[in-house]
Amino acid sequence: MRIAVPGSTGLIGSALVRSLREDGHEVVRFVRREPAAADEARWDPARGHVDPAGLAGCGAVVGLAGAGVGDHRWTAAYKKEIRDSRVLGTAALARAVAALDDPPGVFVVGSAVGYYGDTGDRVVDEGAPAGTGFLPSVCVEWEAAAEPARTAGVRTAFARTGLVVAGEGGAWGRMFPLFKAGLGGRLGDGRQYWSYISLRDEVAALRHVIDTPSLEGPVNLTAPEPLTNREVTAAMARVLHRPAVLPVPAVALRVALGEFSSDVLGSQRARPKRLLESGFEFRDPGIEDAIRAAL
Repeated sequence: MRIAVPGSTGLIGSALVRSLREDGHEVVRFVRREPAAADEARWDPARGHVDPAGLAGCGAVVGLAGAGVGDHRWTAAYKKEIRDSRVLGTAALARAVAALDDPPGVFVVGSAVGYYGDTGDRVVDEGAPAGTGFLPSVCVEWEAAAEPARTAGVRTAFARTGLVVAGEGGAWGRMFPLFKAGLGGRLGDGRQYWSYISLRDEVAALRHVIDTPSLEGPVNLTAPEPLTNREVTAAMARVLHRPAVLPVPAVALRVALGEFSSDVLGSQRARPKRLLESGFEFRDPGIEDAIRAAL
């Protein structure tokens, strides 16, 4: 199958591209510069431009582009970048997909469990409403931007991903060096739930969404059982054989991270109901499985 992947250089996108190519699929990587290779196509999400030649003949489009949520302090300008990089890019892709004479069978939009906001101890699945705050509002606009593709009859799925356990990027990419040095510890009181997923399960789940006709709309991409930050910290200590006795006080996080600290300290107890009901099998269902896979 020919598959277009905007956002192919990120943590998830690069792993997805490798997996697809290993199985013989043709991947078109969308880039913002002039294409320099045969497998590249040009797009300019801010201006709404997508090269239709890059989408021609594709059976699937997987949109994973977006500025890193935790890469910078949340100034007004960076919050705008977080929102625009997701909403404008998705809207441009959706319009381009809808305009094709032979559109792809599926458009997968890389959303996030941030959609649900802070759920405390409450378990949520895909039927739960959006939360309140900056990240939930971004996710709502992000998913709504795909409407042109859905209206055109393209199966459209929203991959609401949790925290990806990987050594080369994301939250765990920053945590591993600290824990290996014996400097790891819980964040705040550690009671907040983390909905996580290993990188290889994330890639497998995205491919499962592509290949499963019944999956459209929201699909949570998280391990079956969310854990508290305290439980995750303990698992890291066990697997790495390092102490984890240095908690990071909530007030320190607020000083260091600003508004983003509310999401670090917030709780999201999301479960992958639709993924499990569709027959997906996790390779790394438990946190220690996911940590070892990342190592």
